[in-house]
Amino acid sequence: MNHLFKTHLGRLRIIALLEGWSLLLLLFIAMPVKYVMGIPEATQAIGLIHGVLFVLFVFATLIISVLQKWNLGTVFVVMVSSFVPFGTFYIDRKVLRKLPC
Repeated sequence: MNHLFKTHLGRLRIIALLEGWSLLLLLFIAMPVKYVMGIPEATQAIGLIHGVLFVLFVFATLIISVLQKWNLGTVFVVMVSSFVPFGTFYIDRKVLRKLPC
């Protein structure tokens, strides 16, 4: 795992996984707590964390796309993955893991 921190691509993969987990927490834990139990603080806290991770994911993706000379299709697929539950996990396995560092 330590080797991921040493490259831009490795950092993108870490951010993608954290962003994916934060989306799942937001959708499947915080939102039900807010609307079923009437506790809006759950979405405020997790929503803030997810928002920061999303912005980091976008910036990291743009940096890697320039460094790796990705085509627009690859950039689009990676970006869209952050909107779909479990999408960043899929992209990590099918696209990011296979790229050269």
